[in-house]
Amino acid sequence: MKNSIAERIADFLKNYPPFFSLTYSELVTISNEVHVVHVEKNHVLFKVGDKTHPFFYVVKEGAIGLSVTSDAEEALIDKCDEGDILGLRPFFAKNDYLMTAKAREESLLYAIPIEVFKPYVLQNQDVLSFLLESFASNTRNPYDKENKGKLISENVIYDDQSSEIQYFQPISYVKNPITTSRKTAVQSVAQLMTQHKIGSIIIEEKELPIGIITDKDLRSKIATGTFPISIPVEQIMSAPVITVPENISVAETQLMMLKHNVGHLCVTLDGTNKSKIMGIISEHDVVVAQANNPGVLLKQTKRATRSKELKAIRDKLSDLIQNSLDKNIPIQHICNLVGEINIGITKRAVELAIEKMDQTPPTRFAWMNIGSQGRKEQLLMTDQDNALVFEDVEEERYDAVKKYFLELADKVTKTLHKIGYELCPAEMMASNPMWCKSVTDWNKQYNSWINKPGEKGILMCSIFFDYDFIYGDEKLVDAITENIFKNVENNQLFFAYLGTDALKNPPPLGFFRQFLVEDDGEHKDTFDIKSRAIMPLIDAARLLVLSQGVRGINNTFQRFKKMAELEPQNADLFESCAEAFSILTLFRTEEGLLNNSNGRYLNLNDLSKSDKVKLKNSFQPIRDIQDSIKNRFQLTYFT
Repeated sequence: MKNSIAERIADFLKNYPPFFSLTYSELVTISNEVHVVHVEKNHVLFKVGDKTHPFFYVVKEGAIGLSVTSDAEEALIDKCDEGDILGLRPFFAKNDYLMTAKAREESLLYAIPIEVFKPYVLQNQDVLSFLLESFASNTRNPYDKENKGKLISENVIYDDQSSEIQYFQPISYVKNPITTSRKTAVQSVAQLMTQHKIGSIIIEEKELPIGIITDKDLRSKIATGTFPISIPVEQIMSAPVITVPENISVAETQLMMLKHNVGHLCVTLDGTNKSKIMGIISEHDVVVAQANNPGVLLKQTKRATRSKELKAIRDKLSDLIQNSLDKNIPIQHICNLVGEINIGITKRAVELAIEKMDQTPPTRFAWMNIGSQGRKEQLLMTDQDNALVFEDVEEERYDAVKKYFLELADKVTKTLHKIGYELCPAEMMASNPMWCKSVTDWNKQYNSWINKPGEKGILMCSIFFDYDFIYGDEKLVDAITENIFKNVENNQLFFAYLGTDALKNPPPLGFFRQFLVEDDGEHKDTFDIKSRAIMPLIDAARLLVLSQGVRGINNTFQRFKKMAELEPQNADLFESCAEAFSILTLFRTEEGLLNNSNGRYLNLNDLSKSDKVKLKNSFQPIRDIQDSIKNRFQLTYFT
């Protein structure tokens, strides 16, 4: 007797990848094991930190939102609709879910047991390729052009437990490897391997791979006396050799080695053994790739005992950022990951400085990053900005306590300088007595900025409103935050001053839509993307979230996203600002990586026509948001 429910499920699945690559009878067999799951609106299917389920899911009806927690806010990453797959993580990793799946409307899901489906994955190359691409490229459907490249955070995490990005990265491997022919004597092959200090050699014929010999073959077949060393290598080579295409990711590499039980893969032009040999991947290459992922880098920061070790970790970040850009990972996710590593490095720098002090801290304190680091927007090696707050102490102890923390801060900033974070030219660092204060003194400082923003001698430093707790007692930072928001509430004078400051850099296009470039100096005729384009958006986002009483969101992109959520009627404007900020950050990052600079000044002659158009289009939201700020805060006098 036919199972009509299983057939109905199979009839649905056959319309969507990767299921359309299976036979109908296979789908019916699978469908007999499928569970139908009903999820009420706003109910959670699984959340960050949950143990992985023995199922993955296909949306039959409704919509499931996928979100991650970033900067203490839940950020919606994507939405899965009818036919979309979610929850693939258990296929590829044993650790917990790294995102939350919550029903955005009443939904019906098919839960497919992984153990039931796994044999079909290993037997069917199309199904395997689909799941690998879905997981490694983070698209819910790699065949869907509209969503290609869109991040679904099934394998990325933003907290300081373990930041992983290895599945995105193309693996680095040995290009133009040493090869030999099938008739070469084993002894000659062994001598070649010794001479070049390699553990394997590909056997080729007419530039095509026909086999491989490894150290393991020499040990098990020659050293044991099973075969004489004079025989031709074709008699002991492993064949056929397992081939893969270029730009294979770390995840795909691991799975291929696991599937075929091999320690080496041959890279060919088209991924088959019928095309030219391009390189070889070893298990060692996988180990090296994993050693450069953020999770490992974070663990290394916690074990570091010298600034030299922390510098080596920070230097690896440039490769991580470049690899991430090459894989089209959204710039904001790169910012989050790099931000966590910057935090880890700073934390360790503070800990090492405390160890070098003659005594332990005399009272509770907290270290804060401010400016771009406080916003988690520092991808390039720019200068450091930080501050320190310590607990209120008796008046007679104050000077001695402050002296201790200034000495501590001096050690920290010098360590950070050795690591590669330049000292701030304006001395906005915790080693400056102005920026190393007790809670009460910090509150007095903020009160002056907020209530007397234009008064001579207390020029407001707006970047101090972009701060992030790094180390120590977070309650001290919370006390400052509480004071700030108490004072800014309905404070029209403060918002007018901050608004005027946000309008100081108008959109960077002249009357005829030409770029406004530098007139003189060493950067003559270049475009200052930081001050002319990025800073206006940073300033606008800061003003808006402060005026709305939004706490705990420091990142400019996330600030605009939050504003879009708070004001649906203005969502298009805020979304366009968030997108423009991402585009501008990407331009600056690519410029900095290319020229080993801070990326601030773009040579417009180096840009393609399409890039110039893309850059110009990102300026319109600056004009729109500044017009909105003029109206919102009644700054009509500003021209």
